[in-house]
Amino acid sequence: MNLQDSNFPLAIELPSPAGPDGRSARWQSHREERRRELIKQARRAVHALGSDASMEDIASAAGTSKSVFYRYFRDKAGLQQAVGEVVLSQMQHRIREAAQSAVTPREGLLAMVSAYLQMADTSPNVYTFVTSYASGDPANPPHPSAAGGPLGHFFDAIADMIATPMRSHLGDDKETVIGYWPKAAIGLVRNAGEQWLSTPDSPTKPTQETMARQITAWLCVGIAPELTPASPTTKLSAKEGL
Repeated sequence: MNLQDSNFPLAIELPSPAGPDGRSARWQSHREERRRELIKQARRAVHALGSDASMEDIASAAGTSKSVFYRYFRDKAGLQQAVGEVVLSQMQHRIREAAQSAVTPREGLLAMVSAYLQMADTSPNVYTFVTSYASGDPANPPHPSAAGGPLGHFFDAIADMIATPMRSHLGDDKETVIGYWPKAAIGLVRNAGEQWLSTPDSPTKPTQETMARQITAWLCVGIAPELTPASPTTKLSAKEGL
């Protein structure tokens, strides 16, 4: 063949690259839908079986094998993270709605505390599952910053939500106070709330509403009214309003 022949094309036109593979997009969509369904099934299983349910227990309740869960979530910590993100989103939405309906900062705090307790009390098993850390490698314990579990950043977000109305109420010149108080407040809310959740039902256990009001009173006025003799009117004022 004469390569100098003018009739021989010097360049070969290749077909233009194909567009996005529709099959790949459909497969990705299928995987995402399957992952959402596994998260939903895992949440139901934990609600029924308890927060210490194993991956095998969860898979069995979901009617599949644990290898499927490992394929989508790698390990139990990954599943906790995934379920926690869903719970986080729902709790944030509920708490934000509650806070927006409040008129005063104290009403906003009460609404947020109430929403938090209600959501956690709806399924204590799921709440404990997503706020406890399960290390995939026993030889490497989690860093202290991970001890808060998959919902650790949830409390940071709620602290910011609490700070917003307080800044509006107190003014920017109180930033030194606001900078510390929200995180301290969240520590009180979480620890008191989790102790309340773990307390067995009994006639002496506070109701959800009573506990929410008590926590809000601690946040706003502390326990001073409980430590000093006061008239019923004064105690009512400390618990019910500013």
